[in-house]
Amino acid sequence: MLKQPKISVLMAVYNTNFEYTKRAIDSVLKQDLQDFELIIIDDGSRENNRESLLEYAEKYEDKLIYIRHSNRGQSESINRGVLYSMGEYITILDSDDEYKPNHLSTCLKEIKELDLICSTTETIVDTENDYYVPDKDDHTKLIHLDDVVLFGTLFGLKKVFTALDFKTGFAADADFFEQATRLFRVKKLNLRTYIYHRNIPGSICATIKKANLASA
Repeated sequence: MLKQPKISVLMAVYNTNFEYTKRAIDSVLKQDLQDFELIIIDDGSRENNRESLLEYAEKYEDKLIYIRHSNRGQSESINRGVLYSMGEYITILDSDDEYKPNHLSTCLKEIKELDLICSTTETIVDTENDYYVPDKDDHTKLIHLDDVVLFGTLFGLKKVFTALDFKTGFAADADFFEQATRLFRVKKLNLRTYIYHRNIPGSICATIKKANLASA
């Protein structure tokens, strides 16, 4: 009988450069807490060197689970990953970001009497402007990343993720957190153990920002 992992890490991949995906996977494999499973949900990728990704998944198949479906978007991919997960806790990692080595252990320590947490990030930027993203309620306005909820920093009991679905569209992570505040014990923390790489060309935030600047 398989041992239940403490944490399920979910990572949706869609045409992400394998160099970034490998960096993300490696950051999970190097955690100081090793009681986890990493579920990679390939969202119908065509351009991310799938052969290399599959070879890497096979190399670490004691820790990695690889599933694939037609393109449905990040939210639907994460929702499906939840169905496959075995962990007591669930968290997320964007395929072009990474964890610091103590990320999972820190989240597990900090969640304590809570059901769900999110946190601030260590953000890698090219310019000061990259610290700002479109407001979820008004895309023409920009807000600092420290004031938003990011997919990758969500960490909580599995019951939270089975009770709520991620909706399709921009700011699905913030919407999920807002839903959770009405049903569970939640809190945002200042941890900065999640490394958020901004600005990756082609990201949703980058695309919306570019469109708004062009129309201004």
